[in-house]
Amino acid sequence: MERITSRQNPLIARLRKLGTDKKTRRAEGAFLCEGTKLVEEALKWGAQVETLVAAEGTQPPSQLPEGVRLVEVPADVLKSASTVDTPQGMLAVCRTPDLTPPETLTPGRYLVLDGVQDPGNVGTVWRTADAFGAEGLILLPGCAEPFAPKTVRATMGACFRLPVWELTLEELTGLLDRAGLSLYATALREDTADLRQADLERAAVVIGSEGRGVSSQVLAACQATLKIPMRERCESLNAAVAAAIVLWEGWR
Repeated sequence: MERITSRQNPLIARLRKLGTDKKTRRAEGAFLCEGTKLVEEALKWGAQVETLVAAEGTQPPSQLPEGVRLVEVPADVLKSASTVDTPQGMLAVCRTPDLTPPETLTPGRYLVLDGVQDPGNVGTVWRTADAFGAEGLILLPGCAEPFAPKTVRATMGACFRLPVWELTLEELTGLLDRAGLSLYATALREDTADLRQADLERAAVVIGSEGRGVSSQVLAACQATLKIPMRERCESLNAAVAAAIVLWEGWR
């Protein structure tokens, strides 16, 4: 195990950049995984862990893949590199998975996010999609970065189990057409159906942004729209809550 004590060490500086700068994460194809629980999930599900940094007194995992750089640092040095106020003992640098989907999608249920900008919501939806049997999560332009620190924390490990892909609308519709999958959106128009009566076995469902809902361009590409039944005096739900209901109905 290496030992680093300086906050100015190149590795510590790199960790800070990965935690705060999207361009650095994209350019390096790497992201931060923070906390003992998330690091354990990353190792359990086969994430490509490049470097593991543990605070003094924190026991690193006993079984690490070959080639992982293991570093011990004082607690204050770990805190200087962390994106949270109270670091939980260790963090890891992981390689970012490919955000390009396969040429052919597996039949099943998919969730699509359109302009959902809050990383906590994106992470929560990701976690819920994994829990309720979705085959993948698709992010259209304008969504929060999938491997930003806050998004990763909100997934509670689902980011290592369920694939996420970034697509344009044109790419999405072509992909769904080739797989014979329908595209629905949670919105109101003349063809709106009750979510409870929809067949979601082979479909992708779009959840819109917190402010404007599903965009007009995406709505125009949908075969039908779905309504989550609720009191008439209530107009909408939080994006993550709406996604959870849609995913549960598909699972049920």
